[in-house]
Amino acid sequence: MPYLGAVADDFTGATDLATMLVARGFRTVVAVGSGGLVDSQADAVVVALKSRTAPVADAVRDSVAALEALRATGCERFYFKYCSTFDSTPEGNIGPVAEALLDALGETRTVVVPAFPATGRTVYRGRLFVHDDLLDESPMRDHPLTPMRDSHLGRLLSPQTRRRVHFIGHDTVRAGASHIRTALNAQEADGALTVVDATTDADLRAIAAATADLRLVTSAAGLALGLEREPGREPRLGP
Repeated sequence: MPYLGAVADDFTGATDLATMLVARGFRTVVAVGSGGLVDSQADAVVVALKSRTAPVADAVRDSVAALEALRATGCERFYFKYCSTFDSTPEGNIGPVAEALLDALGETRTVVVPAFPATGRTVYRGRLFVHDDLLDESPMRDHPLTPMRDSHLGRLLSPQTRRRVHFIGHDTVRAGASHIRTALNAQEADGALTVVDATTDADLRAIAAATADLRLVTSAAGLALGLEREPGREPRLGP
């Protein structure tokens, strides 16, 4: 029975995440659409949707359906995977989907972690960088479907959600997992989408350790660097 269930907003992102999970020792299955789910002995199941640029209502509907299908297979923790360039429109789909997944799970808080240093995506002081450039100064500025004209993740997220956008800065992240966890448990993080700075793989591992008790995390594939299998379950690497 799988432990981790992931909802990815496109197929490429799903395979990126699956690759990261396999490297961490998770036996992982990718399903195209929630209708493709079957009983599985995998440790993790990643559902690949086509929701990145879909209308908001469709993206929310399909993502929640995928979540419910993953729950039916026995998954206990969940991962909403989006692109490390956070490409979206002022209406969504990242904020609305994250919010809908939290609501469906009855949870009050999660993290927003688009950083993936291995591909040049980092977050510092709440701003997303693509290599040495701010997001809005990178080629993503003129993306034909999702032009990104702001690098500040709070300004990108706020129009997309009724929830508050909270921040955990780099100093807290560098202080380690216990400090991050304390910040996440603070009253101001309750009911919020919390953007967390990360500039290195070590930062991502610390964030993953700090969020081990959250039922839902939202991130690019990078956060999988620090994910652990279900306690007591041995790795089952496939061929």
